[in-house]
Amino acid sequence: MIPSYFFAHGAPSLVIEDHEYTRFLKQFAASLPRKPKAIVIFSAHWESRIQEVGSVETHGTIYDFSGFPDALYQMTYPAPGDVPLSEQVSALLSGAGIGNRLDTRRGLDHGAWAVLKLIFPNADIPVVALSVNRYLSNEQQYEIGKALGELREQDILIIGSGGIVHNLRQIKWGAGAETVDSWALEFDQWIQERLENWNTEELFRYEELAPNASRSVPTNEHFIPLLLAMGSGDANRKAQLLHRSYQWGSLSLAAWQFS
Repeated sequence: MIPSYFFAHGAPSLVIEDHEYTRFLKQFAASLPRKPKAIVIFSAHWESRIQEVGSVETHGTIYDFSGFPDALYQMTYPAPGDVPLSEQVSALLSGAGIGNRLDTRRGLDHGAWAVLKLIFPNADIPVVALSVNRYLSNEQQYEIGKALGELREQDILIIGSGGIVHNLRQIKWGAGAETVDSWALEFDQWIQERLENWNTEELFRYEELAPNASRSVPTNEHFIPLLLAMGSGDANRKAQLLHRSYQWGSLSLAAWQFS
């Protein structure tokens, strides 16, 4: 069974940056037990009030950002889709009572392609993209991931792409990697303890229980992919922090494995 993962995708410029985290991502594929047959990825940048399941033959590249270097707008990630897998994902969700629909048009947004381009630069693994719904409860997010957990037995890699501490208004541009705001670190460490102990009861209540929660997670769309990836690891309930560093004082660049 292949593990599932959560990866922070940072800023859109992540894919052209060179630092500890991007080097980790570039080396990550070599750590997998085998090459995935396909990838199912939830991106914080695809929001929908009903669960969307991408179902395309080949992915276009969405440039859902502005004001970044021209090199970013020249990048593509033409990964193939996997329509039968999309239909299987839809069926698994429906079987768990989770309403969903297939989307036959949308390409990959930067929350998906920036991470995938660093890990699997050849774009030769089929990808099925999924949306997130910020209006569901944390328990419901977890259940969506859990519904797809059996895909791991088919060597399908499940990824949640977002950010644990992700408040762009708190960023200190120019701050070095050694600068970490105490409030961001406290929140990250609180989340870490609940993940490692698989304490979903408290984790689902992070908004009221965790220190600095509203400052760290001002809106929840970037946090949701963590719960989705975690839910897909419900069968064994083992969480491992693979990497954590910070950009600009508080932007958390974390990678978690659920196996």
